[in-house]
Amino acid sequence: MARKNPRTEVTRSNEEAPNAVWFKPVMFGFMLLGLAWIIVFYVSGSQLPIASLGAMNILVGFGIAFIGFLMTTRWR
Repeated sequence: MARKNPRTEVTRSNEEAPNAVWFKPVMFGFMLLGLAWIIVFYVSGSQLPIASLGAMNILVGFGIAFIGFLMTTRWR
């Protein structure tokens, strides 16, 4: 009678684990928050979200959204 080899699972160190459950909502949250920041700036006539920043509010909004887009490179 031939002996059967037991199956063993080998974990490769170069394989990357899937993302945590919170990753995708945070990623999309950053993108939507940045978009909302820019929309609020335009709709309010440059009074909101932070009036003292003026046109820099656009850069803040794009910066927040850019964080979300950078997170997409780590999405698995």
